[in-house]
Amino acid sequence: MAKTKKKKVVKKIIKKLKLKDKSKIKTKVKVKAKAKVKAKIKQKVKVISKVKMGKFIGRITHYFSNIDVAVIDLVAPLKVKDKIRIVGGQETDFEQKVASIQVDHKEVTAGKKGQEIGIKVAEKVHDGYKVYKV
Repeated sequence: MAKTKKKKVVKKIIKKLKLKDKSKIKTKVKVKAKAKVKAKIKQKVKVISKVKMGKFIGRITHYFSNIDVAVIDLVAPLKVKDKIRIVGGQETDFEQKVASIQVDHKEVTAGKKGQEIGIKVAEKVHDGYKVYKV
């Protein structure tokens, strides 16, 4: 009984694919399966990259190269000991923990939405780089 069901299924596939040769069925099915797998992998990669990127919290507005301090215009709150990711340009993409935050040359424990804060950064950055909270 199982063999007759398989034959019926194969005949239906042949009709759908408009093939006369059974050997072509396997190759067509493999090609379709590979396409589906590739599509699923691309979707997962997009989701993983979004998760790794983190939440957008602001942009770099200025960089003081002599003291390695970046000024960030915040669109979301940021606290000391939060882990951030700075992305920009072709080669700049790094993560670091926030050691200290300053607002108007005064040490604070957190920056609020809408504030411009200064933090010490590990690498050279430029205006317009994006900052994410990881």
